[in-house]
Amino acid sequence: MTPAPDFDDADASTEARRAWRQGLGVALATSAYGVSFGALAVASGLDIWQTCVLSLLMFTGGSQFAFAGVIGAGGVAAAPAAIASASLLGVRNVAYGMRMSPVIGPGFWRRAAAAQYTIDESTAVSLAQRSAHARLVGFWVTGLGIYVGWNVSTLAGALLGDVLGDPRAYGLDAAAAAAFLALLWPRLHRLQPIAVGIAAAVVATILTPVLMPGPPVLVAAVVAVLVGWFNWLGADEAPPDEPAGVAEREGLP
Repeated sequence: MTPAPDFDDADASTEARRAWRQGLGVALATSAYGVSFGALAVASGLDIWQTCVLSLLMFTGGSQFAFAGVIGAGGVAAAPAAIASASLLGVRNVAYGMRMSPVIGPGFWRRAAAAQYTIDESTAVSLAQRSAHARLVGFWVTGLGIYVGWNVSTLAGALLGDVLGDPRAYGLDAAAAAAFLALLWPRLHRLQPIAVGIAAAVVATILTPVLMPGPPVLVAAVVAVLVGWFNWLGADEAPPDEPAGVAEREGLP
């Protein structure tokens, strides 16, 4: 493996500030979407307390929306299906945890705390940074920022749902997706990641209308795993270097 680039104090400070900015920007965009969940969950039959507990404990937007959507369609009798859908969507966080483990570092309590904040956005912001310290900053700023903002906006949406009307009309879901895409875009400069992104999007789009929430995301993830495992379209591309500090934590040369 090619040695990771060294970062001096000025570089590290610049990287950390950039991670702060990216983390806060993504946290603001994603947190706003919590208003939609709060309003839709109450409209689906959950009370305000149940809605807020979901955000406090489950804290993964896709699973929460899947749970509320199934409950709204089938009532209490649909609870087993709602739990299954939410659980299937949450499986992707296990893969995030495996990838983030060397970034978070050793220690039971540190990893236990990080588990709650290992979501799409915190993982994306962290892995978008170049230095080990900036990756940690990006992870914690994004994860904690979204957790606080998401729970506050969930409560606001649950309380003001009738006043707000249909929250989907405000386009808050598009704001969260746009912030996520902004982090992904710089990585799409080679053939393989571009092909993976397109293929995964096509698979998820085709399967979403015919499968329950959860499996389309997992099948799309399998596409990425297979392409990476067999290195399709990337035979001549060198793997990216780990940032300074991460390789040492993993025991790599």
